[in-house]
Amino acid sequence: MKALLLAVLLLTGVPVPPQAALRAVTFNIHSGIGVDARLDLARTADAIRATRADVVGLQEVDVHWSERSGFADQAAELARALGMRVFFAPIYDLPGTPRRRFGVAVLTRFPVLRAVNHEITRQSTQDSAIGPMPGFAEVVVLARGRPAHLWVTHLDFRPDPAIRARQVADMLAIVPDHGAHVLLGDLNAEPGAPELAPLWDRFTGVQPGPTHPADAPRLRLDHIAVSGFSVASAEVPASTASDHRPVVAVLTR
Repeated sequence: MKALLLAVLLLTGVPVPPQAALRAVTFNIHSGIGVDARLDLARTADAIRATRADVVGLQEVDVHWSERSGFADQAAELARALGMRVFFAPIYDLPGTPRRRFGVAVLTRFPVLRAVNHEITRQSTQDSAIGPMPGFAEVVVLARGRPAHLWVTHLDFRPDPAIRARQVADMLAIVPDHGAHVLLGDLNAEPGAPELAPLWDRFTGVQPGPTHPADAPRLRLDHIAVSGFSVASAEVPASTASDHRPVVAVLTR
């Protein structure tokens, strides 16, 4: 029916409305700690709200993790503050009451159809062990009547790219090669880094400018990558709510 309507509009010369846009954001929130070294999760929420995002991929999210974030459930608090649905995907899940967890999260205004926390190769910051660990989030949402896969990741930060290269291979083995996909993440590497090259064979990269450090950014570490979407625009809003700036992309399909 939609295709027939589009054909009629084209034949009659009636202007065709633009495809509905999806505003996607990636943001490493640094556990709600800004460049002033002050914890302020309300400021983090304000920075996200200002992007007018439909979907957000967050990295460095604390859930009852430690004293640095007041043992708060940051995923739930941000979801409440922004009126969005949330899926939290822990990388670390340590014993305690409540459990101490740290990882990535997806915030979305859309209905959630599926949510999974996948494993990829990691070198643990807790004991330096290398192996499969969780924290590669997949959330399938119903975005304006059509399913879309959201993926949120945080790649290894070490100068040696070997672990990042394995993580890229692991992610590509998990992500289907069909459908509409949005990858949101702190990749801890510039777009031209050799270890990221396989990503650009499957995805269109969106990296409009430097994001780190937030007060005087010079490194392009935070990325949005898409498949099955077109990129209408992209920007890096100025913000010092974290040590990274967010990346915003307007997507259509």
